[in-house]
Amino acid sequence: MTQRQSEAIVLRTWPFEEADLLVSLLTREQGRIKGVARHAMRSRRRFGGALEAMTHVRATYAEKPKQELVRLDGFEILWSPLADPVDYGRTAALEFVAEVLEEALPEQAPEDAVFRLALAAIVEMQVGRMWMPVTYFALWMSRLMGWMPSLSHCVACGLDLRGKRVWYSAVVDGVTCEDDRRGDSASLSAGSVEEAGRIFRSTVGDLAKEEWPKRRAEDLRQFAVTLLERHLERRIRSARALERI
Repeated sequence: MTQRQSEAIVLRTWPFEEADLLVSLLTREQGRIKGVARHAMRSRRRFGGALEAMTHVRATYAEKPKQELVRLDGFEILWSPLADPVDYGRTAALEFVAEVLEEALPEQAPEDAVFRLALAAIVEMQVGRMWMPVTYFALWMSRLMGWMPSLSHCVACGLDLRGKRVWYSAVVDGVTCEDDRRGDSASLSAGSVEEAGRIFRSTVGDLAKEEWPKRRAEDLRQFAVTLLERHLERRIRSARALERI
């Protein structure tokens, strides 16, 4: 048996057998893993509030050879989303990050850049101020996974699209000019393309200093979600919840 300790973000928990919980974690050293928290539903002494989704913890766990599930021995809370006010919008935003990470990352594939992105984004997701970090996370997640197309040229004719509106489809890669757009295409304004460039050049903390209401770069957020759903090959339920706000 190998004892390990790692920074981690709690993604999800499920009831497992009697009073145990099955926990999905994104760890910094080993990527996404699953483990069993023994008696977690019966007693909160060992884990306390550390099993709340999107809590940043230092996890202590044990691995056995040829076993997929690790044994979770204890968590030290480093940051908790419950330390700040919570409403429906903030809950949906945090769930969006958890859902994308759960679906996009294979188990035990370390992605330090993704870990740092997720942690930086969730810290900035506050009541009434979640739209920018949601957009930031969605765009950067696609970029880190290798799914982000160039927004500067039409994939059909090669036209330079810098400073212009671009068009994209949920079923094909790349963006096009207006003349080459598909019948099912949606558009991304020139201003939102510029915002995407700022997001890729800036930290989420710096951008969080700006006012970013829901309508700001709304088409960019929809583009980012569409891109994720295309490559995940499924609808993101939490994104639909955010749309209803």
